[in-house]
Amino acid sequence: MKKIITLKRSLTEETESLLNQQITMEGISSAHYLAMASWCDRKGYDHSAKFLYHHSEEERTHMLKLVHYINDVGGHALQPKITPVKQQFNTLRAIFDSVLTQEINVTKSIYDLADHCLSIKDFGTFNFLQWFITEQREEEMIARRALELFDIIGEEGMGLYMIDQEIGKLAE
Repeated sequence: MKKIITLKRSLTEETESLLNQQITMEGISSAHYLAMASWCDRKGYDHSAKFLYHHSEEERTHMLKLVHYINDVGGHALQPKITPVKQQFNTLRAIFDSVLTQEINVTKSIYDLADHCLSIKDFGTFNFLQWFITEQREEEMIARRALELFDIIGEEGMGLYMIDQEIGKLAE
C-alpha cells in the first residue's frame, strides 16, 4: 500500500474545490446526455441515441480524468452529487439546443478554472487543463454542427429522419 502525504502538496484547497466542481459539472453532463440518449432511443432516433450515448460516456471519461488528477496531486476528488435529470423532451431539436448550451457552460467553467490557475501560478494544473480546453472547442463545434442540420435540412417530411442520419455521422 502506498503512503500518501497530503500535507505537502502544490494543489491549493481552492483549486481542489474548483476541480471538484468541474467533476460535478462533467458528471451532470454525462447524466443529461444519457437521459437524452434514452429519449432518442425510445423515439426511434437511433443515430442520435448512439451519438448521445457516446457523449455521455465521454463526459464520464472527462470526469474520471479530473478525479485521477486531483488524487494524483495529493487532493481528494469527490463523487459528484447528480441532481434530478430531465427525462422528457419536446423535440429532437430541443435536445441539441440543450447539448450546445451545456457545452458552452462547460467551456466557460473550464476557462474560469484555467484563469484561476494562471492567477495563482498553478502552471501544472493549468497545463493539465489544456486538454480540456482543446476538447471543448471540438465539443462546441460538433454541437453547433448538429443544430445547423435542422436549419439546412429542415424538419418537415423526411427531414428528421435525414437529420438523425447525419447526426450519426458526427459521432464517427
